[in-house]
Amino acid sequence: MGMSTANSGELDIRCLAARSTAGLVRTMAGARLREWGHTGIAGDVYQVAGELVANAVEATLYQEIRVRFTREVRTVLLAVWDSSDAMPVLRPITELSLEDIVPDARALQPGHEDGTRGRGLPIVQALAAECGVTKTDPYGKWVWARVAF
Repeated sequence: MGMSTANSGELDIRCLAARSTAGLVRTMAGARLREWGHTGIAGDVYQVAGELVANAVEATLYQEIRVRFTREVRTVLLAVWDSSDAMPVLRPITELSLEDIVPDARALQPGHEDGTRGRGLPIVQALAAECGVTKTDPYGKWVWARVAF
């Protein structure tokens, strides 16, 4: 893993796209939020970081990803780069009722798809002041979100 820190405590991290990477990013972002005095948005930033990193890990498992976390005028910007050219897919939200929530005996079986995937980007949209995707040359993309404080 490579990391650089600017004078303002901004992060620019290169790391392996592994299942544990989201926890590392949340920890480092939390430390920066404490330094900057913006702990009030920590929960939102942790959720956004988890979703963006998880998507990058899924797209490029065990390859290099980059994470940038910077402070702006009224927001913090979290951006995650991965080498995949596949663009994130925003799936429509399906409203559930209590009757729809039932035990699933197969839930813990490897590879079982229970229909709960695809909720991450709508969560990011709900928590972020702004979010988007920027393609990079020759390949890859930055997926980013700004969280207001």
